[in-house]
Amino acid sequence: MQRDVAVVGAGYVGLPLAVRLAEAGRTVVCLDPDASKMERLNAGDSYIEDVTSADLARLVNDGKLAGTTDETELRDADAILICVPTPLAEHREPDLGAVRSATAAVARNLRKGHTVVLESTTYPGTTRDVLQPMLEEGGLRAGTDFFLAMSPERIDPGRTDFTVHTTPKVMGGITPACAEHAAAVYQGAVDTIVRVSSPEAAELAKLLENIFRTVNIALVNELAMLCDKMEIDVWEVVDAAATKPFGFMRFEPGPGLGGHCLPIDPFYLTWKAREHEFSTEFIELAGKVNGNMPSYCVDRIARVLNDASKSVRGAKILVLGVAYKNDVGDMRESPALPIIELLRERGAVLSYHDPHVASMPELGLDSVALDVATVQQADAVVIITGHNAVDYEMVVRESRSVLDLRNATGRRGLEGDNVRRL
Repeated sequence: MQRDVAVVGAGYVGLPLAVRLAEAGRTVVCLDPDASKMERLNAGDSYIEDVTSADLARLVNDGKLAGTTDETELRDADAILICVPTPLAEHREPDLGAVRSATAAVARNLRKGHTVVLESTTYPGTTRDVLQPMLEEGGLRAGTDFFLAMSPERIDPGRTDFTVHTTPKVMGGITPACAEHAAAVYQGAVDTIVRVSSPEAAELAKLLENIFRTVNIALVNELAMLCDKMEIDVWEVVDAAATKPFGFMRFEPGPGLGGHCLPIDPFYLTWKAREHEFSTEFIELAGKVNGNMPSYCVDRIARVLNDASKSVRGAKILVLGVAYKNDVGDMRESPALPIIELLRERGAVLSYHDPHVASMPELGLDSVALDVATVQQADAVVIITGHNAVDYEMVVRESRSVLDLRNATGRRGLEGDNVRRL
């Protein structure tokens, strides 16, 4: 069946992108090896929080969107967008396994006239040095027979003010013709296309965005640890600094970095920099500071318990929020996971409540109801993720001790002798 666009990878990035393209009038097919996901897609049942089942069902029923596990359907699409994960391998080097696998599938079905765009976040040179040779193995040439570009995803799960539609799209082609054809794929589906001179510039732009956040979060995390020693409220300091209308951008401390981007993407550049005998010291130091935050937070929990003449061993600890950010159920790289594991190693008895995460089978835990009895039974309540649906007023009123790692209570003006903040 002839389609305008095929999206390879139908996860947190691929599915919202496919939906937006379909809403803009394209006919779209999603290719994903997970048959159960594709069955749900074709039934109009969304498995991604940013996509409603109602919107998905409407597009499926209108014939604008479909899912498949059959890679040969790539052949009949005019454009192919690769939206697969780029994790880190065991020794924190880039793992391009999913990108290579997706590119191999595209190469097996590549034909003249195809436009191929890599959306996955990666190091500079991936599009030119990895994808292009694989795609040209069959004899077709990029820039003449088919068109190859890089346009990094900018999805922020749970965000409604900036979406696929309204977030500017950075794009760089192997050749000017490649860039032109790639831009045409997104025309009308996104408000603004930002053209850069090469795929490398596009790849590095995405890394810079995430590295900027990572380094600044590390700075404020380090400040939070210092403020703890100096007995200064770091949240008051950040609030005060943020009143300056120029020269300051607000970043907040927290229990550690989560999501697919911030804990991972900067290390793609540190790895690539080593090829050029260059050390990215800011990035590596930021990674060290942020990576230490779960351990630091566990030490803070131990101090809160100690103030109540309790040890961590045997203490009943209720964790509020385990997703990596508020108001979503995304668990990727969530700092809640190492915090819970470290507390268990110390002998704590853990339970959690998260309105967006029903269970954590890898830890043998299910979300408990958040009521007065649950809160009162806990020796300490630890707020790791500040979901808005939580009744923080009740938590502060009924708990013995609260350690708020996100300032969820402070934002609501909730105070008490039982409340401590990061």
